[in-house]
Amino acid sequence: MGTKDREGFLKQFSVYALLICIGFIYLYPILHMISSSLMTLDDLLDSSIKWLPSSFNLENFRQAAASMDFWRALWQSVVLAGVPTICNLLSCSVIGYGLARFDFPGKKIVMAVIILSFVLPSQITMIPTYVLYSNLGIQNTIWAFVLPALFGQGFNAPIFILIFWQFFRQIPKVLIEASRIDGAGYFKSFYKVALPSAAPAFITVALFSFVWYWNESYLTELYVHGIYGDSSWTTLVIQLDNFSDNYSSYQQTATNAATNLNESINMAGTLLSILPLMILYFVLQRHFVESIDRTGITGE
Repeated sequence: MGTKDREGFLKQFSVYALLICIGFIYLYPILHMISSSLMTLDDLLDSSIKWLPSSFNLENFRQAAASMDFWRALWQSVVLAGVPTICNLLSCSVIGYGLARFDFPGKKIVMAVIILSFVLPSQITMIPTYVLYSNLGIQNTIWAFVLPALFGQGFNAPIFILIFWQFFRQIPKVLIEASRIDGAGYFKSFYKVALPSAAPAFITVALFSFVWYWNESYLTELYVHGIYGDSSWTTLVIQLDNFSDNYSSYQQTATNAATNLNESINMAGTLLSILPLMILYFVLQRHFVESIDRTGITGE
């Protein structure tokens, strides 16, 4: 078991064995998806082939991308996730800073309402929100996501407000007071002093918000895409939800002979829908871990 200054073999072996088992549980579905997406129909029917395909069949990805209208859906997914995320950063940072730095009557009530709105399931407010968006004329448009985010009411905005609130509370008050003595106003103190030190909070909120907007399919289909496809806006997740119907339409209009829908093409379409997020995570992994550590988030 080792000593206080040096870890023993048994302890290290137990820790690494546990981490490997947990890592395998998380990686197994992804590895199976990658392996299956590269298989041909003969490989799927061959019981002797489990993990390694006889040949890498990239045609599955081409057909899946064509049926999903991949590039258009990818661009619209980035817009539908990115623009509300930027709005969340602007509104939630201002609200979190105000709650952290100013005392006003009813502040505790405001905090209680913010926490309650986070606990309240979105299904409860779904019908009133749908009616409100219809009356405002923003139904089936991107404004159904952008406008609420501008006012701090985006997807899971309360948790983002609490993240900024917690982070801005850690900034020494003497820095804000010193900027006020130098003649800076409230907004200049926020812009010049608070924001430059809040990079970890911004990275955390940006990643969480982008992923949540990207993965949201039901509310996107309800508010933006339209239940009956009334809008031209779509996302990769919606295209994946309707993958079977989309592939049938593609198969009927394809100039070349398209393969019948099988598990390999399904897995290829699934991999294409999560590939942008995987790339984003690997690029920002170091900054993401550091920001989580500095903002005090325990997990999601």
